[in-house]
Amino acid sequence: MLTWVYPFPDQGMIYYFFALLTAAVILLANNPRSEMNRWAAFFLSAAAIGGLTDVLINYGYDEWANIEQLLNHTLTPYGILIFSIIYSELVPSSRTRLYLKLALLLLPAWMMLTTPLEPEIDINFSLLLGWAAPYYIAACLLLIISVWKETNSRKRRNRLIATIIIVPTILAALLFINVAAIVAPDMDAFRYVSLFIIYSLSVALICAFIYGVLGVKLRFEKDPLEGTMKAVSSGAVQLNHSIKNEIGKIAISSDNLKRELSRHSPESLSHLDIISAASGHMLDMVNRIHSQMKDIVLVEKPLRLDLLVQGSLLLHQGLLEQKRIRVHADYLCEPVISGDPVHLSEAIGNVLTNAAEAMEAEGILSIRLERVKRSVQLTIGDNGRGIPTDQLERVFEPFFSTKNRQSNFGLGLSYVYNVMKKSGGSVDVISRVNEGTAVVFHFAAKSIRQG
Repeated sequence: MLTWVYPFPDQGMIYYFFALLTAAVILLANNPRSEMNRWAAFFLSAAAIGGLTDVLINYGYDEWANIEQLLNHTLTPYGILIFSIIYSELVPSSRTRLYLKLALLLLPAWMMLTTPLEPEIDINFSLLLGWAAPYYIAACLLLIISVWKETNSRKRRNRLIATIIIVPTILAALLFINVAAIVAPDMDAFRYVSLFIIYSLSVALICAFIYGVLGVKLRFEKDPLEGTMKAVSSGAVQLNHSIKNEIGKIAISSDNLKRELSRHSPESLSHLDIISAASGHMLDMVNRIHSQMKDIVLVEKPLRLDLLVQGSLLLHQGLLEQKRIRVHADYLCEPVISGDPVHLSEAIGNVLTNAAEAMEAEGILSIRLERVKRSVQLTIGDNGRGIPTDQLERVFEPFFSTKNRQSNFGLGLSYVYNVMKKSGGSVDVISRVNEGTAVVFHFAAKSIRQG
């Protein structure tokens, strides 16, 4: 995408090369397992090598400069289109995405194989424009459509920011490089495109700190939460192991003392009963912490989400009846999704329990299941006391609870967050003091089978 066949000042091109390459490295280092980040890094790297053209020529590496120009012109439009397909999540099937990657690679591969490199490179810019322009335009449209179709407000904001950063520079490159190579071959393309590159990098840098760009915000804002969860998970395993060993010793010693003291000091048995009860409570507490915070392994299968919600309601019927809570359920769709029924049921159950505990007697529990564009949204709301604003942003933190700290470990919503994240979705909490709380489960389009 971003290369210049004509000579430009080496210094500016070097800055351009290192700026884009640094952005690629940051994205890749932030989350190397993310397919989206890998393709973003691929696209930026392909664009970055355009800055090496004059340097290679000036140092006498003309053959390498020719290869670099060809790779830059052909791989950049391919890279940005594949990135946009993945980032937009409009193609949920991984197999379909694989077929698209292979099919869309045919044109750039054919051009790389048929373009003469000696005695000098001879790129057919009319042919290049014929397929690169649709690639660039399709990429821009996918990014714009993904903003329009996104139902999660936080994701929509991040998609909008990414679109604002990427689309203007992509269109500028298409106009000032690909189109200009045909209609105005003597144009100083770098002078114009560099302004858009500076714009994109500046906006990306600012938004990375404030909102997040292509997941980089996670390094500063969300990753601490996930890091805390991993640390708690690891700590819970170690704590569970250590305390179980010590409680085992106490239990064995207590049994031995009971046998000895039953003959000589029967009144001492009551003290041993206290020790046994305390030990049992400690063990139950550690097991509960461990079961909630251990790494979640999903076993996904097709399931009816509305039936899963109904099953969770049935399991909590006793608690709801005890507090005389009325349930208003509105199932506007009956979707079949791919998910782990055990973990999803437990996550929904945690939210139902929280809602019941937040309401006084004769409260109202509202449940709404609906299609929102391509995704499915499950909302569980109560008319309880609500959550203060200063506490709302901490509700997903492990061990943080707005309820009785002595009887609640603050792990329920952390568990819900983990389950939804591993399921490819997300969860939001909306609350107003003295009005109630709503927990919104967002199930991504890629997990929906039918309905």
